[in-house]
Amino acid sequence: MEESQLERNPRDPRNGFLALVLRPINWLKMLGEELHWSFVLGVMIVYGISQGFAVGMSKVSTKYYMKDEQKVQPSELQVYLGLLQLPWVIKPLWGLLTDTLPVLGYRRRPYFIFAGFLSVTSMLALSIQRNLSLAFSLLSLMGVSAGIAIADVAIDACVTQNSISHPSLAGDMQSLCGFSSSIGALVGYSLSGFLVHLVGPKAHVLDSIPSAARKGVFGLLSVPAGLVILVGMMLKESRVHKFTHRGVNEKFLDAGKAMWTALKFRDVWRPCLYMYLSLAVSLNIHEGMFYWYTDAKGGPSFSQHGLFASKNSNLSLIVMISSWLNSDSELGCSDVLFWYGMQEVVGSIFSVGAVGSLSGVLIYQNWLKDHRFRDLLFWSQLSFGASGLLDLILVLRLNLKIGLPDYFFVVIDEAISMLIGRIKWQPLLVLSSKLCPAGIEGTFFALFMSIDHVGLLSSTWVGGLLLKFLKVTRTQFDNLWVAILIRSLMRIIPVFLLFLIPRSDPNLSILPEEMLKTKKGDNRLESENTEMVSLVDST
Repeated sequence: MEESQLERNPRDPRNGFLALVLRPINWLKMLGEELHWSFVLGVMIVYGISQGFAVGMSKVSTKYYMKDEQKVQPSELQVYLGLLQLPWVIKPLWGLLTDTLPVLGYRRRPYFIFAGFLSVTSMLALSIQRNLSLAFSLLSLMGVSAGIAIADVAIDACVTQNSISHPSLAGDMQSLCGFSSSIGALVGYSLSGFLVHLVGPKAHVLDSIPSAARKGVFGLLSVPAGLVILVGMMLKESRVHKFTHRGVNEKFLDAGKAMWTALKFRDVWRPCLYMYLSLAVSLNIHEGMFYWYTDAKGGPSFSQHGLFASKNSNLSLIVMISSWLNSDSELGCSDVLFWYGMQEVVGSIFSVGAVGSLSGVLIYQNWLKDHRFRDLLFWSQLSFGASGLLDLILVLRLNLKIGLPDYFFVVIDEAISMLIGRIKWQPLLVLSSKLCPAGIEGTFFALFMSIDHVGLLSSTWVGGLLLKFLKVTRTQFDNLWVAILIRSLMRIIPVFLLFLIPRSDPNLSILPEEMLKTKKGDNRLESENTEMVSLVDST
């Protein structure tokens, strides 16, 4: 009775609040009904837990591990982190394998299991072994990256297949991926600094510390990788019949020809070129900024100034704000406060960035997903270039002249940059999913993502060379402001390349109809044959 009265009274504030709470639930329910609940669950596990949470946890751990234990320079760290992207650069190979080479009659399930196993073993090796050489550490981290990349290819194939069969939901699917990744990253970043400070980035099995601490952050990250194995065990898909491995070479050739045919299409190769150039010219100097954040002399010296937080919360921003607004009070209640190190500060900065990324997904999903690709990219790219100047204000210490402490300015900078970056990235993901021919969806979407990672790799390595040329080291940051200025100006260049992006409606198909149809008799997996069930039931 009360529910019916609320429905008849739309102005009732309770009705508005209830609708707000139920909106994401109804959205997920709609996606589950249209695309099957198993698809939604699979995206949440792979994007939210394996990528978002695990990558968020490992990013801070890896940076501190390379900086404090391996003692590398900022420019060297950029090169090494670029190497970790190589498994993502060869994503078309993983996609080609999943599309053309079934294992034991299945195309997706074995690759999920292999990806999870590779990540688990690499994480445990990195966690348990002591005094690892730089080469072995990089090899282990690359194994983790490869496992995540392979699982990403498998789930991307499902996303792309559903984007072809449900073109009007392509934006919703990318938003689901973005939501899962951002929420997972938020949780991961929020815990990463605390765990690095508490147990260190890796396990120390010989030290007399509690068993929970001995696992180390890298050891803990084997758990999300194990969930990827669970996805592979639960994935139900139709067996491929009449498949012979003698025809693998022919299938590889056919897939290669199909990719070449699609790439010759004007509305395919031009966006590919834009994606690469837009990322490559946006130079990455993140490691220079990271070293500056944590430097005791030239940077904000977060570890020196410290961060007060409540014992009952991780990096309580409310306490920080109270301290800032009422500095004479010295926070009061000193018995419930304690001193946090720089790891927690950096982790909290990244967690706020994840909130900005999540906000970007929300803005795109609710207000921007129906805008034309070119128009949206124009404004987002301009905003992205302008946001880079916030780092310049910080490095030149101009924020202190207006009375804004370093920590709050860094938090604002990170949130704005990640929000704009996500808004810029979402339409490119939707566009990529619409440019994949039927039958080689996994391979072709992996090709797009590979192009993106080649762009990121170029950006990272060129940014590292720029830092080296400007003599930005572990202790010298005099020319860091020059690197920031160059990077911010180069972010504007993609605005002049937007003629490469089609002016099409994001809710309509772009490829010709014949490229979106799978040939009869083709053994490739169709989207409607993929669902999550118990392995026992499937056998």
